[in-house]
Amino acid sequence: MKQLGFFFDARRCNGCKTCVVACKDAHNLPVGRNFRHVLEVTDGKWSKDPKSGAWKQNVYAYYLSIACNHCSDPACVKACPTGAHHKRTEDGLVVIDTEKCIGCGMCAKACPYGSPVLDKAAMKMRKCDGCVARTSKGGMPVCVEACPERALEFGDIEELRKKHGNNAAIAPLPDPAETKPCLTIRPCASAKPSGFKGGTAHRF
Repeated sequence: MKQLGFFFDARRCNGCKTCVVACKDAHNLPVGRNFRHVLEVTDGKWSKDPKSGAWKQNVYAYYLSIACNHCSDPACVKACPTGAHHKRTEDGLVVIDTEKCIGCGMCAKACPYGSPVLDKAAMKMRKCDGCVARTSKGGMPVCVEACPERALEFGDIEELRKKHGNNAAIAPLPDPAETKPCLTIRPCASAKPSGFKGGTAHRF
């Protein structure tokens, strides 16, 4: 089965959030509801050596642009009581059948990436669907097209992994063994591995 997924280059991302804004605009999302997020991960401090008086620091910061990862073992699909969440056989994208969705939020509780969000007006769960209306016709997700630094790519995940490697274990993301995300990340020099204890992640 073909499986589509995302590549993210943390070395290129400057945290501009153009991907977030483009997605929000394309899907007409209200304030407070996003399908893609930029995580800003920061930590470290300056300290003065008591002997030499020299100042030193271990400060770092990096960004991660994250949406639904259309996992190979999606927790949302397993948690959904109505079968509304399902993987498409033609491209592996995880989508929501709004006719079946009852807005219970079990998918949101199960997803370690925080992808599904509640549309309170419709009382339906919604999330990134890989811009299936565009990608099914050969186009790219709007976040990929909008990125000014070309930090995002989308396509057959195995091809992306051959090209960029297979690393999705970047803090503060969970261990990829949990859901087998269709995501690969090229980390920047300051990136920490999944499970790293420390740092603060701000979600935008």
